[in-house]
Amino acid sequence: MITYYVLFFIHLASRKIYIAGVTPNPNEDWMKQIARNWTMADWGILSGCRYLIHDRDSKFCSSFCSIIKSGGVEPLKLPIRSPNLNAFAERWVLSIKSECISGLIFFGEKSLLLALKEYTIHYHQERNHQGKENCLLFPIANCDPGNRKGEIDCRSRLGGVLKYYHREAA
Repeated sequence: MITYYVLFFIHLASRKIYIAGVTPNPNEDWMKQIARNWTMADWGILSGCRYLIHDRDSKFCSSFCSIIKSGGVEPLKLPIRSPNLNAFAERWVLSIKSECISGLIFFGEKSLLLALKEYTIHYHQERNHQGKENCLLFPIANCDPGNRKGEIDCRSRLGGVLKYYHREAA
């Protein structure tokens, strides 16, 4: 059995999730490469951001933080035992574990990446968010939430682990 570590970023205002990488061995070299990739000008999702909030995990080493700083983003380390200061990330971890990962058996990194990709699409386009007035974050273009007529259709992902009910736009 292999434990895989998933590094993700969440944009707090929009709640958009970015899967930065998956590895069984999150060493300093891997973390530095992730920092370089995600702070690249005009490409990295952290370019244009002001702060990167992270916990006190030793994987967020000083070289990772220095690369993030050189990209114009200020890394902020959370105080000890303060999960409520990172509540959106903590909630995403709870959601993906309870709604997706606990219902699947993975046969390697590829199957984990597929599940992460499918859940992220579900999280962004099909799942209501209470903190955002129970709306979809990024609704699908042909879906009309105000439509009250027509048959309800069910979409499923990952073999039925994730389900989404909707009406097509009229």
